[in-house]
Amino acid sequence: MGPGNDTPISEFLLLGFSEEPELQPLIFGLFLSMYLITVLGNLLIILAVSSDSHLHTPMYFFLSNLSLVDICFTSTTVPKMLVNIQTQSKVITYEGCITQMYFFILFAVLDIFLLTLMAYDRFVAICQPLHYTVIMNPRFCGLLVLVSWVTIILYALLQSSIALRLSFCTYLEIPHFFCELIQMVQLACSDTFLNNMVMYFGVGLMGGGPLVGIIYSYSKIVSSIKGIPTAQGKYKAFSTCASHLSVVTLFYGTGLGVYLSSAATQSSHSSAIASVMYAVVTPMLNPFIYSLRNKDINRALKRFVEMAGIKGPIVLGTKKCP
Repeated sequence: MGPGNDTPISEFLLLGFSEEPELQPLIFGLFLSMYLITVLGNLLIILAVSSDSHLHTPMYFFLSNLSLVDICFTSTTVPKMLVNIQTQSKVITYEGCITQMYFFILFAVLDIFLLTLMAYDRFVAICQPLHYTVIMNPRFCGLLVLVSWVTIILYALLQSSIALRLSFCTYLEIPHFFCELIQMVQLACSDTFLNNMVMYFGVGLMGGGPLVGIIYSYSKIVSSIKGIPTAQGKYKAFSTCASHLSVVTLFYGTGLGVYLSSAATQSSHSSAIASVMYAVVTPMLNPFIYSLRNKDINRALKRFVEMAGIKGPIVLGTKKCP
């Protein structure tokens, strides 16, 4: 436990999904596979965007940032869970728990902000196409991402600092696969009124605010698409938003379900399973969703693989030279 508490707490126990020994290899293999797919898929998106000059546009700039954040987001929770399963230990130190909670909040909210920036990018591209290159210039896009990082770093610090004032009794088992803020608050035996107020206010501000922005952007986009005279033009305009809309629906749908279920009931195993959807499954699916039927990404990935295949033999060939 942190400073100011009566009894120092050095560690917690992460119970995970199941305590059945025969299920541990299955859980380990499943999450290891999802983690490797997430890292590889998002890394390929980053490499494809950075290696193809045709993809140096605001939309793909935000997408590459989203892929980087998704890698970090998943890496905050899954590796620790895999290590615990492999070592047959459920222990996480108090400092490790607070650190994990901080980075989870940081990358989760960054995901939300980047999805909001991508919605704004589509809004400008469809509703104000003649001014798109002027408004969404590289400097402005970089500034938007920088402001998002700074804002969310401060927000995650606030939430983590408030969590340090919590005191815990003898029950130190977290029925989850990582240290989530809600689980920490529910586990505390001290007064949690301030923590709950800050936590739910933060969720409303940092989660609800961007959602309102996304809904507003898409309401304007739909209005603009309705004004397009041809069906082919409408389809082309909407197709540029379909992938983003799918990811937003998946992320917000599962995330909102977790927080509503946690507020309505004290049962945490169901929320732990739901958390897998937005903390693991969504980052894994993002590369597939954005590359599906996206000719630009597919072309860039094919070119990158071809370039890697050409450079490989050349490097091997040069090593044979005396």
